[in-house]
Amino acid sequence: MKKLLMSAGLALALLPLAPELPEAGPISSACVKSDRKAASRRLCNCLQRVANGELSRTDQRLAATFFKDPHKAQVIRQSDRRSHEIFWKRYKNYGQTAAAVCASKA
Repeated sequence: MKKLLMSAGLALALLPLAPELPEAGPISSACVKSDRKAASRRLCNCLQRVANGELSRTDQRLAATFFKDPHKAQVIRQSDRRSHEIFWKRYKNYGQTAAAVCASKA
């Protein structure tokens, strides 16, 4: 477990050094298509790279819907469903990691 955490930490530390290759994925696609002023390809690709390490594909598809319908995030967060609670914890961790890793990409 310790090796896994160290590997994950190293991978996240190296993310900013990775070349800016296009990232294909639901988060990146939704981000690029969004009407947000701060949504650059560079930032969207970074968000996708972090999502690839933090969220399952199913989680990514759900999170991508938040770009088009931000209120849906609030609905999921306040939901009484156990699966939504579990997702929200993963999503919150993803958001914190993405904010730290992608801050310079905005």
